[in-house]
Amino acid sequence: MNYLNTLLFGYYPYIAISVFIIGSIARYDRDQYTWRTGSSQFLRAKELRLGSNLFHIGILLLFVGHFAGLLTPPAIYHGLGLSTSAKQILAVVAGGIFGGICAKGIYILIRRRLTDARIRATSSRMDIFILLLIGVQLALGLLTLPISIYHSDGSNMLLLSEWAQRIVTFRSGAADQISNIGIVFKLHLFLGMTLFLVFPFSRLIHVWSVPLGYVTRPYQVVRRR
Repeated sequence: MNYLNTLLFGYYPYIAISVFIIGSIARYDRDQYTWRTGSSQFLRAKELRLGSNLFHIGILLLFVGHFAGLLTPPAIYHGLGLSTSAKQILAVVAGGIFGGICAKGIYILIRRRLTDARIRATSSRMDIFILLLIGVQLALGLLTLPISIYHSDGSNMLLLSEWAQRIVTFRSGAADQISNIGIVFKLHLFLGMTLFLVFPFSRLIHVWSVPLGYVTRPYQVVRRR
């Protein structure tokens, strides 16, 4: 079990991130015409806007929350007057709200893709797999909330933060930090890393094409003939 824990939470994160980075670069270099979302709006626009907006808003907020929550050293939020217990409560409340928004969106998108015959016929196996994977990942994340409330002292949060910070700073002993943590947390971490692993081979790749340039580009000048 110690070997498996080290493999999954000591080595697998680096495998997943390496595939994420190298795979994204390789796909951009070799298959630029597949770098798209593959929208099914023309087949059925009903519910797409609601589901897509809820999903994207929720998952972006969850990503920012996880990133800040896991990688912020305790000294920083303690310096801001936030105790570990208070940070835990804040994380649970924010995670519940953002997770609920995202879960509603992913439910609409999954139901739409699986129950509409035309959309399902034009969907690849990866399209369906990635939606289901995100759905399961969200469910696991929501299941961690009651456990986190029970451990309101923030002990689990500190272990998870130490694991994440050791991983990103290439320090040894990362897997040991979460060897005794609950199975729900471990499954949530494993599927999270797996999302990075399959990212370059799915429609998630379109994230790299977010049109940030639209924010600062000048207005288009249109002249009459």
